Amino acid sequence: MATETNEFDYVIVGAGSAGCVMANRLSADPSVSVCLIEAGKEDTSLLVKMPAGVGALLKEPNPQNWFFWTEPQKHLDNRKLYWPRGKGWGGSSSINGMIYIRGHARDYDQWRQTGLTGWGYDDVLPYFKKSESYDEGDDAYHGRDGPLGVTNSEMRDAVYGKFVEAGAAAGYPTTDDFNGEQQEGLGPYQRTIADGERFSAARAYLHPIAGKRDNLAILSTGLVTKILVENRRATGVEAVAGKGQEKRTIKARREVIVCAGAVQSPQLLMLSGIGDPEELRKHGIEVTHASPQVGKNLQDHLDVVVAHEMTQKLSAHSKQAGLKKLFVGLDFLLRRKGAGTDNFLQTGAFLKSRDGLDRPDIQLHLVNAIMIEHGFQEVKKDGFTVHACQLRPESRGEVGIHSADPFATPRIDPNYLDSEEDKRVMRESVKMIRTICEQAALASLRGPELVPGPGVMTDEEIDGYVRESAETIYHPVGTVRMGADDESPLDGSLKMRGMEGLRVVDASIMPTLIGGNTNAPVIMIAEKIAAEMA
Repeated sequence: MATETNEFDYVIVGAGSAGCVMANRLSADPSVSVCLIEAGKEDTSLLVKMPAGVGALLKEPNPQNWFFWTEPQKHLDNRKLYWPRGKGWGGSSSINGMIYIRGHARDYDQWRQTGLTGWGYDDVLPYFKKSESYDEGDDAYHGRDGPLGVTNSEMRDAVYGKFVEAGAAAGYPTTDDFNGEQQEGLGPYQRTIADGERFSAARAYLHPIAGKRDNLAILSTGLVTKILVENRRATGVEAVAGKGQEKRTIKARREVIVCAGAVQSPQLLMLSGIGDPEELRKHGIEVTHASPQVGKNLQDHLDVVVAHEMTQKLSAHSKQAGLKKLFVGLDFLLRRKGAGTDNFLQTGAFLKSRDGLDRPDIQLHLVNAIMIEHGFQEVKKDGFTVHACQLRPESRGEVGIHSADPFATPRIDPNYLDSEEDKRVMRESVKMIRTICEQAALASLRGPELVPGPGVMTDEEIDGYVRESAETIYHPVGTVRMGADDESPLDGSLKMRGMEGLRVVDASIMPTLIGGNTNAPVIMIAEKIAAEMA
């Protein structure tokens, strides 16, 4: 494997979902040399492979997680919110909840309507299908031959089916495929779990080729500290193995492709002198390319929960309590069977908070466990939790830097609930969950409501509950947006406007947040750009 050279055709920064795709597809041409640089390690942890390990990856210190925190949020009682972000091979696809959702077709048509030719739903659907190996077939909406394993939830636990029944009884539609013809309704999730294991982007795209292609070098534990720019052209990067270590220069003959995510892509650009000149000079950074919108337009899905105790021992708690945890681990290790193969998140919903909307604006995730505050608040009881997020928030935040130190954490300010409409939707989502949960279909399982609890009933009380408890559900986008307008940092090919040899490919490029989980769209984005570059 070519690891000694310091010059390649393409240098890819970040081995997250997009970086894994780009490395795989570009290096498929043996005449092209590619260097993939990742700050974290290879994803060898058992917790990464085991779907049930997701809770530990989110809440416990581990090398797969950057463990970021936001600035105090003025509309959320000035709380600093915890933002887990993936580190190492696979990026956030190695620590996420493994839900495979593409978003609504109108989300992409809206991009096209702003002048982004080639980004409508009909344009992007082939790349979703290209990436996917769906266990239930090859049809108008799904692919069977792609590298990414996707399976339909079996919904074996009683709470999942009863939740869908309860939603139908409450007057909401049902659907059997959130990624098919009809997104709206309650139904089963498709998940990036196959053969009993998490199917991260690293497993799908990187592991099959690592060490097998002479034209691909993978540099792990190398933090890229700067993009090198000469005469408005990106010529390479500087990387270090750790703070105080010697810098290594890696040149790019064709392009530097930044795939560091919605938080760290804008951070790296700013550290390299690409951003708002006023902000850069404040930190003593020489301006190499003025692009004032870098770091702006941050959007994220804010999440609020309703949790109930369960009257029967049928949740993740009882399945893994005490010595059972040992047997769960052994069953997974030896047979890839049992509770270890489950993320305990098999159904959900896409619903409208009011009449007149052209697509759902609320997403529900049903967890067969009591999952509060990312799992930090441990409740040793059987129960279920319904998470709700607003799919298209009006509020906009930003990612910035605290200093010119590349090892300093980025400044993250989502500016949640800055819009009255955002507050209304979050309030309505709590009411809608309660309406579903009070239906007779759930009566045999439904115990007392733990949160918000019976003391939170009025609009004012619900608003207060949201302010004191809402958290991210891990879908930040938009901080290096593409657009047809001159103010957008990127054009529709994801090239840095006004520069040569620099592209950004990850969730940061989305002009608006799509209606759903963001991992599948990021993989699609990378598939599309890689195909156009071939």
